[in-house]
Amino acid sequence: MNRGTKNSLIEHDMPAVTALALAVGGLLLAVSCLLSKLGAKLGVPASLLFLVVGMLAGSEGLGHIWFDRFDWANLLGTLALVSILYAGGLQTPVAAVRGALGPASVLATGGVLLVAGLTALFAHLLGIPWGEALLIGAIVSSTDAAAVFAVLHGTRLPARITRTIELESGLNDPVAVILTMAMTANLLGLDISGGQLVAEILQQLVVGAGCGLLLGWIGRTLLEKYRLANVAMHPVLSLAFALMAYGVPTSCGGSGFLAVYLAGIVIGNSRVAKCDGLVAVHDSMAWLAQVSMFLMLGLLVVPSQLPPVADEGLLIAVFLAFVARPVAVAACLLPFGFRWREIACISWVGLRGAVPIVMATVPVLCAAGQATLMQEALDVFDLVFFIVVVGSIVPGTTVRWLTRKLGVEGTGVAAEHGHDSPHAALPPEPPCRVPELV
Repeated sequence: MNRGTKNSLIEHDMPAVTALALAVGGLLLAVSCLLSKLGAKLGVPASLLFLVVGMLAGSEGLGHIWFDRFDWANLLGTLALVSILYAGGLQTPVAAVRGALGPASVLATGGVLLVAGLTALFAHLLGIPWGEALLIGAIVSSTDAAAVFAVLHGTRLPARITRTIELESGLNDPVAVILTMAMTANLLGLDISGGQLVAEILQQLVVGAGCGLLLGWIGRTLLEKYRLANVAMHPVLSLAFALMAYGVPTSCGGSGFLAVYLAGIVIGNSRVAKCDGLVAVHDSMAWLAQVSMFLMLGLLVVPSQLPPVADEGLLIAVFLAFVARPVAVAACLLPFGFRWREIACISWVGLRGAVPIVMATVPVLCAAGQATLMQEALDVFDLVFFIVVVGSIVPGTTVRWLTRKLGVEGTGVAAEHGHDSPHAALPPEPPCRVPELV
């Protein structure tokens, strides 16, 4: 068969292939959405159920769908995380930021570094070489906004606890991403000095924060002062600024994830944004992104490769939940006057989710073409996947039970919005001002 004939057959079959792909994709989305209620009843993050659905549909599951494109997973995962962080920012009132910025910022920087170091040390004690151990510690060092928001849904906690946990999860990705890139370079044999690492972290934070606040202010100004031809275009304009908030600082050496979250906060606190339903639209988009991302990550993993890393993964997940995270939280929050019960609660709700799995694709992509390094990177990916799953099941299913035992449940307001927002604690907004037509 010559090349022209083969292409003709492919083009002839494309409508059927497209139809099948859309039907299967729709079925997986529908099943995932229906299972989300079960996750809420069990106290398990819905994202974990989406992950399971993806694995069942994968190459070794019932669906036998083969998917091994780590580059697609990284790209689509990044887009999904941008959508999720932006939606979280839109639902974060400025009052929440002011009250929790200090402790949340310390947790998002020093806490991440401490968790990464302790986890890497423990992984090395288990026999994992230093290069892989440092990479594992970096990847699992930050909490995941989507997982944290989901597990807090309906849980009544004091405002200070809720705001600190949510703000930390929105701010701690930059340091984890920088550590992951640095440790990936180290695994590839490139030397990264401590001074370079500190300078890179500062640059990422400063540039990311500056771009996020600037683009958020521009977006807010346009939404408040200009009325588009159709009100349905406002969420589209808002999405445009979310994409720019990630792309611009990332291209300039800053943290796109931090910028997206801050831009969301600035735009979300505009009166017109609330009036035009931006929060509801972006919340739905974030859920679509979350479901799609976890389905894709479930397809990406090969279940038969998980048992060899189960022992190490279980031990690291337990150490992370019971030692590394509590020690880091205590060290960061005691100076702010947090009580031990509050520290225990914040420690336990520090869930891992899609962010570590997406970051675990980075070393796989960087090791392409190098057989030995590729196998090490794949081992790290499988180990991180196992750690995330175990870390979601154990803390995720016991959050409400633990908050009752600690005596901190029922003293605040429950998060009731699409992820979980402190908006319910705020007074109602005055009537909206309709922007002038320009």
